[in-house]
Amino acid sequence: MTTDTPSASEAGERCEAVLDAIEGAVIVRREFLETVLVGVLARGHVLLEDVPGTGKTLTAQSVSTALGLSFSRIQFTPDLLPADITGTNVFHENEGDFEFQPGPIFANVVLADEINRAPPKTQAALLEAMAEGQVTVEGETRELPDPFIVIATQNPVESEGTFPLPEAQVDRFAVKDSMGYPERDGEIELLRRRAGRTEQVPSVERVLDDGMVETLQHVPEDVHADPDLLDYVADVTRATREDRRVEVGVSPRGTQRLFEISRAHATLRSREFLTPDDVKAVAEQALAHRLVLTPEAQVDGVDKAVVIADVLDSVEVPTVETAPEA
Repeated sequence: MTTDTPSASEAGERCEAVLDAIEGAVIVRREFLETVLVGVLARGHVLLEDVPGTGKTLTAQSVSTALGLSFSRIQFTPDLLPADITGTNVFHENEGDFEFQPGPIFANVVLADEINRAPPKTQAALLEAMAEGQVTVEGETRELPDPFIVIATQNPVESEGTFPLPEAQVDRFAVKDSMGYPERDGEIELLRRRAGRTEQVPSVERVLDDGMVETLQHVPEDVHADPDLLDYVADVTRATREDRRVEVGVSPRGTQRLFEISRAHATLRSREFLTPDDVKAVAEQALAHRLVLTPEAQVDGVDKAVVIADVLDSVEVPTVETAPEA
């Protein structure tokens, strides 16, 4: 299905409609939902770090429903095998042939629940899928659906029986965020909504038609970036490598991702041009998880978000026109 690429204002309106639909089912900060949607617009994957019971599964499912995409959930466990994710070839005696049975990764939106509970070999299978948009099963490569978005979760509290994600895999996530607990009013609203329906889980209406997500993903590519903004993005990420609390700063791939996510944020705001505020708005979610702190900083309990905030304060902000020249 081919659809004309919408204007920035039209794309922003559709994104707002998606956010409104999800908010009707999930009690969560709108800024958090914006982070997830920006990750989708930037053709990236999302990492959520939260305690159980905050609504991660419902949020992921609501996002896929509102976007009109297929959804699959994988519960990661220590005994999960790569074939449990990717699928396997099954032999049929009657036909005398093998038939491929696709695994749960063959969906548009895949919730990888408690990803750090799976062994490294299984994590590697997911890494290939995230990086290449394909999986290899018994030597044969199979393309995944397009769009393909992984929303992975991990519990920051429990560490027993877990396998920490390697830096290469963490770097594959476009953004990382935390839902957190709702405010008191939000928690009361949660109960009010539950009292007003018979179903245990709320439902979300589909907002976008088939093919519209892929179309919206093209819009950020047309967002104008002033040359001074390109300098600013590069200076921000390079400054992370010079911070004394950081052992490994943001990679060049991270620099590119920050640029892409910033342009997606501009699209969310219905703008055809990039501003420093776009970069600042997404910097923590796009960069903090890519940092490796020094042992001393880890012992001192340094927060990566504070490092990013200090970096933003230290880099000179360019003055750009409110709109590009015609």
